[in-house]
This record gives sequence, C-alpha cells and structure tokens, in this order.
Amino acid sequence: MGVAIRAAGDGDRELIVRLLDEAFQDDPVSGWVFPGAEDRRAKHPGLMAAFTDIVLAAGRVDLTEDGSACALWLSMPAGEGPDDHDAEDEGPAQVRAAVDPDNERIEAIGRLTAAIHPTGRAHEYLWMIGVVPGRQGEGLGTALIEAVLARCDREGLPAYLEASNARSRKLYERLGFEPAGPVLDLPDGPSMWPMWREPREHRPTS
Repeated sequence: MGVAIRAAGDGDRELIVRLLDEAFQDDPVSGWVFPGAEDRRAKHPGLMAAFTDIVLAAGRVDLTEDGSACALWLSMPAGEGPDDHDAEDEGPAQVRAAVDPDNERIEAIGRLTAAIHPTGRAHEYLWMIGVVPGRQGEGLGTALIEAVLARCDREGLPAYLEASNARSRKLYERLGFEPAGPVLDLPDGPSMWPMWREPREHRPTS
C-alpha cells in the first residue's frame, strides 16, 4: 500500500512543529543543543517552530496525509547555502534570539552545518525529516524521501543532507546517499554525517 503524501501549507504549521518536536526529542543533536531534559522539553518546540517557519516560507514541507511524518526541503541554487535563505549570515543568530538567546549552541549548530554545506551545484537539501515515535520503522520516511528523489532523478538534480544518527545514516545509504566530506563532530557532542546523492539515470516508463 502506498503512502499518501501532500504538500503542507501554513495551516499545517502547528501539526508540523508538534511532529518534529516529538520525533527529535531524543535525537543526539537535539540533546546536544538542549542538554537538560526539562530545558529541552520547554524550548525544543520553539526551535522546531523556527525551522518550520523558514522552510514553509522558502522551501517545501511534504506531509503524510495522516500527519505522522514530514520532510523539510530547500531547493538550493548553485553558489548558495542555507543561510542565504534567512537574511544572509544572520539566520543562525536570529533563530537563537527568537528561541533561547542564552543558548549559544542554537546559533552554533546553524553556523557549523552551513560551513560544511556544498555550494558548487544546485541541489535539493533535506533539512529535516521526522516520523512520530510510534510510527517509526514503517517506511514513512523512506516514502517521503523517495518521492523527492524521483523528481531529482527526472530533473538531473543531486540531493544533500546531514545525518544526525547512525540509524538514519544507514537509511540514507540505502537510498543512494554517500559521504560528502569529513564528519562534523560537534564540540563535546555527537557527530553529523554530510551526505550527497548524485541523480540516477531516469528511464521513462513506456
């Protein structure tokens, strides 16, 4: 049975924020940004809201019809990185100011990932993909990604992402992503793996 997917709109904002908050509460990178469990529960939704607003305004959010999974994508022109979508180099600082001004790691994660982001070629950037905890392992994330990768193959576009844990990295490898440069080791924290996928030859159906 196929997974029904639609493009999310502004009316889906709260659903997306809640979904991402649940999906990433126990993610290693979220745990690094908000080391304390109580602090994370309180402030993590605000960070997910900031990311959601950026992508709803400048990119695309794909959402399963049942609201259990979503993927946040940005189309990156050649020579442009993620920060170019938010007031040039001020994006990470603005997110920090809006979410938790005293937390330097909110700004750091934005700047560190932007610094390793490839800019030489136009590509699709999978910023985040989240599946609610009770539905993980059902293939929903794969379906969301494959829908965009099929378009990438038709249009000859590469795709890029940063994997934030070993489980997701294995999924991305199965979908054709390969390591793209050195691992990003967060200061006193976990690793992130930049990954790149070249478009596959598209064979039109007869």
